Formats: sequence, C-alpha cells, structure tokens
Amino acid sequence: MQAEAAYNAADWSSLIQYLQQLILGVDSEHPEMVKNREYLLKLTLSVLEIGDFQQRWEITKVLTQLGNIAIPPLIEILEDENAEEELRWYAARTLGEFKHPQAIASIVELLKNDDDEELKAIAATALGQMGTVAIASLTELLLDENTRLLAVRSLSCIRQPETIIPLLSVVQDPQATIRAAAIEALSSFHDERVPPVLLKALDDIAATVRRVAVLGLGFRPNLYQPLDLVTKLQPKLYDFNLDVSCAAAVTLSRMGSDDAAKYLFDLLILPQTPIRLQLETIRALSWVGTLSSLEYLQQVFNQSTSETLCQEIVTVLGRVQKPHLTTPAAEILLQILRSHYPVIKIANIKSAIALSLGQLGKIQAIEPLILLLGDSNTSVRLHAIAALKNLDGEAAHQQLQQLANSDAIPADFKQRIAIALAEW
Repeated sequence: MQAEAAYNAADWSSLIQYLQQLILGVDSEHPEMVKNREYLLKLTLSVLEIGDFQQRWEITKVLTQLGNIAIPPLIEILEDENAEEELRWYAARTLGEFKHPQAIASIVELLKNDDDEELKAIAATALGQMGTVAIASLTELLLDENTRLLAVRSLSCIRQPETIIPLLSVVQDPQATIRAAAIEALSSFHDERVPPVLLKALDDIAATVRRVAVLGLGFRPNLYQPLDLVTKLQPKLYDFNLDVSCAAAVTLSRMGSDDAAKYLFDLLILPQTPIRLQLETIRALSWVGTLSSLEYLQQVFNQSTSETLCQEIVTVLGRVQKPHLTTPAAEILLQILRSHYPVIKIANIKSAIALSLGQLGKIQAIEPLILLLGDSNTSVRLHAIAALKNLDGEAAHQQLQQLANSDAIPADFKQRIAIALAEW
C-alpha cells in the first residue's frame, strides 16, 4: 500500500525504498511475493522508465531480484529503437545479470542489427558478464566481421579457459584492433597454446599488436629461460614505436635477471634514446631487483648531466623494497651525496636524495641528513627534517640538540639546527 501510494504521488525515491524493502528484504518465494510479483514488476519498471540516472541504477537491483519475469519487458525496451538511449542502456545492462538464453539471444540480436555503437558496446559488456553461458553465442558473433571486435571484447571479460579456442581463431585477423584485443585477452591465461602466439606477434606489422604481445610476455617471467625471452625481447627496446619500446623495458624488468638489466643499461646510455624511454628504463632497472641493476643506475647518475634523469634515479632508489637491496640503495645515495658532481648542487636533487633516504629508513643516513640542514635552500632543509623524523626521530633529535649546544660548529649552521628543532 505504501509503494502504491508513492507511485500514485510520483514519489520515485520513496517508491524505490519501499520496493527495496519488499523485494530485497523478503524471500522471493514468499506467498505474498509470488501473488503480487506482476504488480511489483509494474511498479519497478515505472521507476526504470521515468526515474533519473541514480534512481535507475538503484532499481536495477530490484529488477534482477524479481527473477526471469523481468526479462520480456526488458527485451521489449532493448528492441525499441524509439526508446530513450539511457533507458535501453539500463535494459541491456540488467539483462546481462540474468544469464538466461532469452536474454542472451536478445543481446546478440542487438549486436548484429543495431547501429548505436555505444549501446552495442554496453551490450557486449553485458554478454561478457554472463560468463561461460554466453561463449557459444559470442563464438558465433566472431564469424561476422561487423560483430567480431565486440565479441572479442566480450570474451575477454569472461576470463575462463573455454574462451581460449575462440580467441585463438582471430589472432591473425586482418584488423589489427581485433588481433590486439584477442592477444591481450589470451595473455591472462597460463596455457601452453598462448606463448607461441605472443612470440609470433612480436613481429606484427601493427605497433598496437606488438605492444600487447610484449606486455603479455611480461606476465610469464617463469618462461624467460625456456623460451629465451630476454634475448627475444631485447630488439623491441629499439622498436620504431616508442610505446612498444617502453613496454619492452617494463617487460624486461619483470624477468629479474642480470642480462635483462644489462640490456636496459645499454639502452639508457645511448645519446639518441628519447627522454620518455630513458625515464621508463630507469624505472625498469629499479624493478629488475638485482644488485647489478642498482649499480647500473649509479653509473648512469655519475655520467649524466641531465637534472631530470638524475632526479628520477635518486627517486627510484628510494623506492627499492627488496630487503637485501635497501642497504645497497642507501649506500649509493650516500655516495652520491658525498660526491662533487655538479648536479649535486641542484636543490631538487638534494631534496630528492633526502626524501629517498628517509623512505629507505637506514640509520647510517642520520649524520649526512643533519649536514643537509646547513643547506641554504629551505626546501632541502625541510626534506632533511622530514627524512630524519622518518628514520629515527628520537636519535636524530638528540644529535641535533647536542649540536645546538656545541661551540664547535659555525654560527649560521647552529642557527639552522635551532630552527629545525623548533620545527620538529
């Protein structure tokens, strides 16, 4: 009665609330529910047809709870080309929740015949959400070049081994977009049929396909020795397409080997390597996770005159997380700090070093960080204070107090220590 009163008053928010209480809060097989299901469906559909975006979003949960009785009217909305686009969008999305042959058939029909690309994309996603029950219908859609891409994208949403065979059937499709979508979907499966496809796609004429193949192999570091992946991926660092090169750097970093680190280093020191690829390679070297990869970063820092590259190297060294590498990373940063390279005079570099030392949390960095408090740049001093607090606040505070009371340090440095203590 309350729901009916809200309906008559066009109070959609209250109607949604009452319907949720009735349908979501009661057993769907309750006698009163069974008796009034048709009427409840009518009230629910009224909100779907008239409500705003948020109200429609909320009422779809009620529709799915009503069961298969909601499928025919939803299909009717979906097939009505004169209906509001957003309403058809919700109908397609809701039908995807039912995993029912009738719902599948209506969505497949829409994909075949409708001209609205946005609606078709939503319908394809809905099919993908249905899971394995939709695979047969999607496989049929692969046969039509007009629906092939949508079918591949739907299959990629299912993430079940049953999709491997239909996806393999289109990895050599004439359209690069379809090849790329199929290979990207296949990359998520640890199946023996997939690596040969990825390796072949490394030499595809389309950069988009090469890129997804490179990234896909990154998910299989366990195969880097059996398939000699490092050697096969190394040429992709020099691909004509920069996106492919950057992807190759990321993938090689996942191999976690010294030979991968060496290939990345060789690329990084080439003068003609674009700055974007250099930055990606610096990050990749830090992800390799070997001592040699950190040493390569130190070498590059020592040789570079680029503030951008040096700052990135210092930053990634502070993000090293493997326990056996945090101490070497801190030592490299301390060596850089003690060096006399011109780039060390740049405030941004010193601030980044302080931040990274604080992140690594090594106690041996306390004294060098205290020395940074004597820097003329305010940002450097503030970063040093933050790093000291992060390392061992109490120990650092005690050392600062001792220095503040000492007559053996210059007056201006003593004054800055006093300021640091005041800001502590």
